[in-house]
Order: sequence, then structure tokens, then C-alpha cells
Amino acid sequence: MEMRTHAFKALTAAGVPVVLGMVLVCAAARGAAQTSPSTTVAALHQPAADEAVKGAAKPGDTKAANTAEADVPPAVARQLAAMQAEIEELKAELKSRDAVVVATPAPAPTAPPAVAAVTPAAAPANQPAAVVAATAPAEAVVQAANASPANAPAAPQKIAPFSDWDWTWLNGNPRNKDTAFDSKFFTPEIRADITYNYDFNKPIDNSIGGSSEIFRANEIQLEQLGIGGDFHLDNVRARFMTQFGMYSATTPRNDPSPAKGQWDLDTADRYIAEAYGGYHINALNGINVDAGIFLSYIGLFSYYNADNWAYQPSYVSSNTPWFFEGLRVQIFPTPHLKIEPWFINGWQSYGSANSRKGLGGQIKWTPRPWVNIISNNYGLGHDDLYIPNRGRIHTDNSIEVKYFDRPGQTLDKMAFSFTGDLGCEFGPSTATLAGVSCHGDKKDALAAPSANFPQGGIDPKQSFVGYMLYNRMWFKKDRFGLTVGGGQINNPGRYLVLDPPINGETAPSAAINAPYFTGNPGDPFKAWDSSFTFDYMPRQWLTFRWEYDYRHASVPYWTGHGGITPPGPGGVPYTNNGYPEYFACLNGNSSMQETLGAAETACGSPGSTSSVWFPDLRRDESIVDIDILVKF
Repeated sequence: MEMRTHAFKALTAAGVPVVLGMVLVCAAARGAAQTSPSTTVAALHQPAADEAVKGAAKPGDTKAANTAEADVPPAVARQLAAMQAEIEELKAELKSRDAVVVATPAPAPTAPPAVAAVTPAAAPANQPAAVVAATAPAEAVVQAANASPANAPAAPQKIAPFSDWDWTWLNGNPRNKDTAFDSKFFTPEIRADITYNYDFNKPIDNSIGGSSEIFRANEIQLEQLGIGGDFHLDNVRARFMTQFGMYSATTPRNDPSPAKGQWDLDTADRYIAEAYGGYHINALNGINVDAGIFLSYIGLFSYYNADNWAYQPSYVSSNTPWFFEGLRVQIFPTPHLKIEPWFINGWQSYGSANSRKGLGGQIKWTPRPWVNIISNNYGLGHDDLYIPNRGRIHTDNSIEVKYFDRPGQTLDKMAFSFTGDLGCEFGPSTATLAGVSCHGDKKDALAAPSANFPQGGIDPKQSFVGYMLYNRMWFKKDRFGLTVGGGQINNPGRYLVLDPPINGETAPSAAINAPYFTGNPGDPFKAWDSSFTFDYMPRQWLTFRWEYDYRHASVPYWTGHGGITPPGPGGVPYTNNGYPEYFACLNGNSSMQETLGAAETACGSPGSTSSVWFPDLRRDESIVDIDILVKF
């Protein structure tokens, strides 16, 4: 019994100070953790406190407490009292520092210090090692609390421009909400546009004129098959998209520039809708520098019909450029603002019709998720083939507003778009070239007599003014769409009116002479149109479209029942004779004459038009088209 008593006293003398010290220190640390904004203190000291409680006497166990007090030697008791005083001082210091941390958070450091990496100081000879291990990291704990990321202000994160709101409702924007496939290097894109057009004029040669979207009547046609996508790696970017189908023939025919010089530019580029490469600069909210062939924004409607509210757009869109070739820079000062200057070969041209290039650009602003404001401008370019002294300026401005958005209702969305255009050509007359004016008929002593001004001395007004307005409604979670719209233009001089493809007429041949539909300075042209479009969209990748279009012109312009194709050599019907710049004869030959009187003689009926062929042109056109549009 005596030996067991001495052994118990020895254990008590050695163990109680250590256990008691650990309990007190851990209690102080726990109190500091409750006031500190950092959870690092609690994570550091919680296990030690739990471990200390397991070996300590319970608060209600008075017997154990009395026994411990009775058996503690006086020297040990004084040491414990001193330790307790130091611990209380440490607790007070921790509380005061934590108060400073809470009141004044420190700025975020580049790398938060790791508390676990702090090495405790060596234990003094008169203190138990357990107490030193628990109290030495106190300074590091406070530093960690000061440097905690929770106290640092969150850095604003940049977003991709125009990516934070849903813009699939816009006219001219893809309506896909998801990307079918993507990778780090390449995002593919596939488009298919198939159309059937019924023309109520029933042209016998199935040829439709005056449109950049509808070309053949009473047939099922592949309008466009586009295969391509976007490449992107290490800030380097590139995009290409093919155009197999009608677009590969009809789009190049409206560009006169390939007639200048060699190398057949229209043949080289006819199967490409877009092809450019460039670089992304990490400045502002992004800057892109691209060079190649890229789509034009003038006229609001997209070159791709699947992106539009209607298949056949009004004149403001249909008669303005669908593509440019040159250089563009896209600058994004904010996520909702784009400034994009262009340096291009000319107005919808693969090359330059004359020596002077064109300048232009777009400003796009989306201040709210329900409004889109766009301004496109073009100037300086000399775009008229064989007329190097004639310049062009043009401004195109649009606003789109989504004024109703109730996703849970049958009619879930409504929006409208309005586009207005102004433009003109200008340049004085010379000894060989006819001049034109932006500001009305202008006196010019060098101006020769013309069809519209037989007395001469006048540079006629050559301008363009037009608008178009569309309203669209979506039903049943955007499964159905209904669009009503139309527009109007006035274009004296006809410099933006699409030449009908009479006898194979193209932009280069019309620049020489267009005998049946002229483009002389001052020639009048006014027109208006309307359309009604219904869409069924069972998937975001697919649209079935039914549309009715009515178009009217102030002069005969649209294809009538007799068609716009003359008999070919030997009188074979509907085959062209290969000379669209001259009048054609009914026997299939070309008159090789640019004037009607000379053509009458050359075709064998002097003073009579009986032997001269004429296209059947009408002032009105009504078309129903049925379309299948796919876009992945």
C-alpha cells in the first residue's frame, strides 16, 4: 500500500501540471477561434482540446479535484500559478489581436502562409513541452487570420463579350442555346438550307430575279451547304465556312471586281462564305484582329437564313453587302460594347474595282438584355467598275427590342427590329465619264446629255434611302414563331438595285451595258414589300419554315411568265446566247448592239421590234417558299 501511494504521488506531481496546462491553453485557443474570422485557429487547436478533455477530471468530480490539490507540492503549485498567469496574459493578447483583425481586414497576400509550417520555439527548462507546443504558433495563427482569403475583396472576373445574357432572340443571330460539339482546338459548325419556291407568275424558265436569297421557281433547291467551324488555340483564331449550292453561283455574280485583271477571283472564292485568320489580344475585354473573308453586318439580317426571322428580307438587307474581304479589328471596351473598324477591298467585293479601298466599321451596344443597337458605316471606296472617279458613302442603323418575355405563357416572347439606311454615290463628270451627286441634281458644265437629262449639264442625284420593320412572336417555349414585316426603298440611279439575271447578266457585264434593265444615272426605282413567316422549331438545331412574300416595284423588274432567258443559237429556247450586254434576237443570235434601233436592224427588222427578243418583266411578284433549315 505504501509503495502504491508513493507511485500515485509521483504520477500526480508529473501529470497534473501537464494536463492542467494543456486544458487551460486549449480553452484560450478555443475562445480565440470563436472570435477570429478564420477557421484555421479552430482547425489547428480542436484536436488538442479534445485530447486534453479526455484525460482531465470531470467538472463535477470533487473527489478527484481535492485529491489532486492535496498531493501537489508547493513548488509545483507556484509553477502552475505562474503558468496560469502567463496563459491568461496570452489569452488577453490573442483577443486584442483578433479584434484588430475583425475591424481592419488586411489586403489579400499573394500566397496565404501555411500555419502548419510554423516551427514551435524550444521549450524553456521550467515549462512542460505540451504547453510550449500549444502556445508557440499563436503569432502565426494571428498572421494567418490577417491574411485569410475570406478577408480579401473578390477580384472581378471578366466574361466573354455578349455572353452573359441570352441573345438567341435577335434577328440575325443563331438561335442555338447549346454547342453541339466543342474541343480545346476546334468548334465545328454545319449548316444546311433547302428551299422550295412557288412563284405565282410561273416563269417558264424557272428563273427568279431581284433577290439574293431566292433564285429558282417551282423547284426544290439546295440553297447552301456550309461545313466549317472555328479554330482556337493560344489566342490564335481562324474560321472557315463553305457555301455549296445556289450561293456559290449567285453571290459571286453580284461582284464586279473579278472582271478587273486576271486570276478569276470569283472562281477562286465562290465556295467559301467565310475564311479568315487572326489573333486575340488580352486587353480591355478582348481585341480580335482578323484578315480574310468575313460576313457583313449591313442590313441586320444574317447571310445565313437559319439565323433570321424571315427567309426573304426586305430591300435594305437584300440589296446591301453580304461579305467583305480585307482586315477588321474587333475592340470590346466593355462586355456589352463592340467597336469594329474595317479596311476592305470594297463594297461586297473579292478584289478592288478601282484603286481606292473602302473604309467602314460597326458599333454594337447592348445596354440591357432586351435591346440591341447597331450602327454600320461605309465610305471612301471607289466601287463602280470602269468609273474610277465615283465614290460611295453609306450608313445603316438598327435597333432590336424584346418588349415582352413571359416564358410560362402560351405567347412567351415578342420583339421587333427596325433598320434605316441612307447612302449615295458622288463624283463629277469628266470628258468620258458621267458624274453623279449626293445632294440632288447638280449643275456640271462637263455633264453630257443623257437619257434622263437630254440637254446635259446635270449630274443626277444618285442616292439610297430605305427602311424595314419586323415584329416576331414566339409560342409554346419558343417551339413556334410568327413574323410579320416588310420595307421600302427609293434608289434613283439604281446603283444598289440587283440586276436581274437577264440572258445571264452579271455585275461585270452590267458594268459594260445592261440593255434591258438599265442603271443609268438618275434612272428611277422605288419599291416596297411585305412578308408573313411561320416557323416550327421542334429542336434548337432545326427549323421548318413557311413564308409568303409580296414585292412591288415602280418599274417592270420581277420575272413574269415569259421568263428572262432568250433562245440560244439556232433558236433553242431558254439557253442564253452568251452576250448579255447586247440585245438578243428572236432567232437566238446576239444583235451585238447596245442600242435598240441598231438591234432592230441587226436582227432583220429595221424600225420594228418584231425580230428582237425581250424579257417578260413585271411590277409585282408573289412567292410562297417552304424551307428546311439546319444549324449545328
